[in-house]
Amino acid sequence: MKIDVGLDKDTRKQIGTSLGRVLADTYTLYLATHNFHWNVTGPMFPSLHVQFETQYNQLWLSVDEIAERIRALGAPAPGTSSKFAELSTLKEPTGLPPALEMVRWLCDGHEAVCKTCREVAVQAEEHGDQVTLDLLTRRMTDHEKTAWMLRSLLE
Repeated sequence: MKIDVGLDKDTRKQIGTSLGRVLADTYTLYLATHNFHWNVTGPMFPSLHVQFETQYNQLWLSVDEIAERIRALGAPAPGTSSKFAELSTLKEPTGLPPALEMVRWLCDGHEAVCKTCREVAVQAEEHGDQVTLDLLTRRMTDHEKTAWMLRSLLE
């Protein structure tokens, strides 16, 4: 069926493809956060275990929202680990770092997702795609706040 929402087919495809990068970054961050939740140890275990759980739950909800926006634009949402690895700017952590290194990796990860969101937001704004822009603005707000909270643990 034809999609007629005020964005031409090429624009929708371009933005949908770019959102695939945001989805890949977010999913990679989700997996790492969940992994760290399961495997964090040390004196900060109780607080980090809870904090990581809150974060991976928020990321899980955002993954679905991003994928649904890609589909609403008429593009296929990437959904395999190999495609996510190809598209993501984040490289999965190797092994299980100490707790504070987990925090540092996650902080860097949230900041990286912000950068990807900003790149796609510029594209969405140029094409008058307010829906995608709104989604990305909300995602950047959450990622910036989470990065700040994680950074505060490292100072």
